[in-house]
Amino acid sequence: MKFKTAGLLRSLVRSGKRMTKLLAAATAPAPKPKRKRKPISTTPQGGKVGSDPVRGPTPASAVRGQRSSVPGKWLASHLTAHGHRMSYWLYIPNNLPEPAARKGLPLVVMLHGCQQTATQFAQGTRMNHWAEQMGYAVLYPQQLVSTHAQRCWKWYDRATQEGGGDVPLIVGIVNKVLTEYAIDRSRIYIAGISAGAGMANIVALNHPRMFAAVGMHSGPVFGAGHSTMGALGVMRHGAGMRADLAAHEVLTRQPQFPGMPAILIQGEGDNVVRPINQMQLTRQSLLLNRLADTPKITHKPQGRGGSRNAHRLHDFYAGRKLLLRVAQIEQLEHAWSGGDPALAFNAKAGPDASKMMLEFFSRHQRT
Repeated sequence: MKFKTAGLLRSLVRSGKRMTKLLAAATAPAPKPKRKRKPISTTPQGGKVGSDPVRGPTPASAVRGQRSSVPGKWLASHLTAHGHRMSYWLYIPNNLPEPAARKGLPLVVMLHGCQQTATQFAQGTRMNHWAEQMGYAVLYPQQLVSTHAQRCWKWYDRATQEGGGDVPLIVGIVNKVLTEYAIDRSRIYIAGISAGAGMANIVALNHPRMFAAVGMHSGPVFGAGHSTMGALGVMRHGAGMRADLAAHEVLTRQPQFPGMPAILIQGEGDNVVRPINQMQLTRQSLLLNRLADTPKITHKPQGRGGSRNAHRLHDFYAGRKLLLRVAQIEQLEHAWSGGDPALAFNAKAGPDASKMMLEFFSRHQRT
């Protein structure tokens, strides 16, 4: 009997290792071809390097990154804190809406998934394209290989869920950007995909007065896992009764929790982070925002020629204020909806998740 039990355990461990490799491969974008470095004097998008009252000083390392027709600045820098050095990239749009000249730019923090880099995530999501049109700055922290070999954010770690781990580094990067650029501090948002979505949620829930809203694409439910094997279980089966309990624990730790508006985007064909996670994230958000379970449901048909997948929007309001939007996208697998198909695990067919997030964020600010 002991021999059979030991064999079963070894089989489970081997199965877990294989699943870890498969999940890492499933979320890995296609490698980008190597490109020659550009001179320090220009940004990859062709914008000029310099300084002005809204943008502030340009870091000396403002050079290499995604090549595109987006005309804004693409800046690279890093933060060293607590014995760690974390790199980040910042997009400053060329288009400055009139309110930005007075109050500063709204800022979106974007957290990549496993085996992605910050620049790959920027290219895949096309977030800078929409940020340019809508007048947002976008910040892309990059997970350390020394922290996780596949650049996964440790959303399943108990200490991280309670505000430790990489949370202070990410918040430190945001604070650094706030001191160097004219950012509207009432309009700071955070978003991500997969492990990055889980981490974005953790950062927002631990710093709810810094962030006005959170966006999660294909994200795991908050507050469970607590080990690599446990994380795999959450991704496949959700958190069970831990889902509601974790939300209540946030409210217990923070009695004056101000709520956290959220947009949750999920592919119904996702077999990596399965749709049960979105269902439980919805329940958590209803609790955290003190909302009734009475959504307005909108059905969006498939676009012509498959340009857009059919999807449903479940919108939850407090009075006339939209606090929670849940987008369920038919046929979408584990991929950013409306992304750049040149990179793996970005789906060409819409709806465009980046545009959806910025439109949702535009409804919210901290007072």
